Amino acid sequence: MQPNASIYDSVIYGNIFSSQDMRAIWSDQSRIQRYLDFEAALARAQARLGIIPQDACDEIVRHCRVEEMDFDKLRQVTEHVGYPVLPVVEQLTALCADGLGQWCHWGATTQDITDTATVLQIRSSLDLVDAKLTAISAALATLAKAHRDTPMIGRSNLQQAVPMTFGYKVAVWLAGIERHRERLAQLRPRVLVGEFGGAVGALNSLGDRGLDVQAGVCAELSLGQPLISWHTMHDAFAETGTFLALVCATLEKIAFDVKVMAATEIAEVQEPDGGGGRGASSTMPQKRNPISCAYITGCNGVVRQHAAALLTASVADFERATGPWEIEWIVLPEIFCLSAGALDQAVFMLEGLVVHPDAMERNLHLTNGLVNTEAVMMALAPKMGRETAHDALSKIAIAVSQGKGSLIDLLSQDEKISKVFDRGQLEKLIDPNNYLGQAGPMTDRVLASLDR
Repeated sequence: MQPNASIYDSVIYGNIFSSQDMRAIWSDQSRIQRYLDFEAALARAQARLGIIPQDACDEIVRHCRVEEMDFDKLRQVTEHVGYPVLPVVEQLTALCADGLGQWCHWGATTQDITDTATVLQIRSSLDLVDAKLTAISAALATLAKAHRDTPMIGRSNLQQAVPMTFGYKVAVWLAGIERHRERLAQLRPRVLVGEFGGAVGALNSLGDRGLDVQAGVCAELSLGQPLISWHTMHDAFAETGTFLALVCATLEKIAFDVKVMAATEIAEVQEPDGGGGRGASSTMPQKRNPISCAYITGCNGVVRQHAAALLTASVADFERATGPWEIEWIVLPEIFCLSAGALDQAVFMLEGLVVHPDAMERNLHLTNGLVNTEAVMMALAPKMGRETAHDALSKIAIAVSQGKGSLIDLLSQDEKISKVFDRGQLEKLIDPNNYLGQAGPMTDRVLASLDR
């Protein structure tokens, strides 16, 4: 067995921090096949334009199969030359009969193939990301609908704030995921663009046929044709990495909320147990740890740092760079593989999230109405002024916290307040279920936006 040092290629951890499908896209075999896809597209485009003979095109295309590559030779030559494209072209040329391989790679350069192959990998990867975001969106929509009217406490600085609903909370998450889906749709036309420019990007070797060949290659690969070569302008790759960092940051935000809400003292939600035993402790039988949340946190921490590395890679010198390009080879596969892991964990967690409305109700009443002092203040404000009402409620809230009486008793006993509202009215004002604001309608708006 070949040693696997990276977390996403690990036999043990691989499907926790990544996914089989994403690893396959960024594997050596997949990368080399996309090199060959480029060579086949180039041959077809040039044969159609009469630049290379048709029989040469047919022979080249016939051998553009990764199964025909000798990977041990690829490794050896790459270690010596520094790039795998040259040995791929050499092997492809040698495979072609009757010297027809001489027409292979006509007018192209190493970076044309490498960058376009990377774009093809990104396209396949973004399809996987899109599918996972869609699944997360569907899971959140289901939760938001089911708990549109499930009251819970909102929290500010990890302190109880004012009431809202769990459906509203989930709808906030959902709106963020939907913005990412919108970003992904906007991102594709900028990123899914081919590269074919030759030595410095100006297509010198093909004379006045260069742009026609470029258009043909991009059409063969179903990629956009660039306005101008982008050998040393890799903002699109940096944008892709930054997009994935944003997605993972949102997933970690959701995971953070779930982790805190799953704490024993709060117990409002739990991760699914996966059929039993998930999140178990080796020593404490009662433990049920939020495992998916922890994995999402780990993935996001690395993706965020790798996105910064892609910004560094974007600073490339002149028309062909001296080093920053290689940063992409290191971090792009890891960004996509770790993002896939975070997305898979989020899908699992949210599709099976266990919700405890009774605990939400219990926590909502934990302060015996103190969370509704804003409601009382806003009701009193038109009668006595907002600042006066705020000061009066602050003093009463402190007294309640110090055990000097219940909220309803102290409100009813206050001379100024009792002149405005009787005890029955005050009881309604401090009932959290009567102070949910526009949580329901706002949740409905997010859900309605999914149908547009």
